[in-house]
Amino acid sequence: MSDVPQQAGEFLKSIFESTGLDLTISVRPGLTGPVLDIDGKDAELLQIQTGELLEALQHLVNQVYGRNLERSERLVCDVRGFRATREAELQAMANLAAKRVRETGAAFTFEPMSANERRIIHLTLSESEDLFTESIGEGSDRKLRIALKRSPK
Repeated sequence: MSDVPQQAGEFLKSIFESTGLDLTISVRPGLTGPVLDIDGKDAELLQIQTGELLEALQHLVNQVYGRNLERSERLVCDVRGFRATREAELQAMANLAAKRVRETGAAFTFEPMSANERRIIHLTLSESEDLFTESIGEGSDRKLRIALKRSPK
């Protein structure tokens, strides 16, 4: 692993220290690139509102350090396994919404969510032969819609 994740970790550490947050960072390899695991007394603050602050920190370190990684890699920030837990929640939500769409025939639209969360739902339902997913809206109001595919006549 290159020293980029270490540099990103030091960068976050300096942010945490300057804001008075009691957080530590360790680095480990992950599926899509290095994972910056964050923990400490203030870790729960990063999980509030479906991890918005965690998402912002991840976006920030990828903007600053992501250019120095392999093309297919990106830095992932996680806190106490939040990413895996949230991914499981989103997959369950996707499957429940898909069931509802199949039963009622009516499209289902989620509330606005981050690009990463929309991506998880798209991937969860990507092999459904009878459904399609699409992102609709602009910016932070972007939502994900699930609907039945229409059979050609």
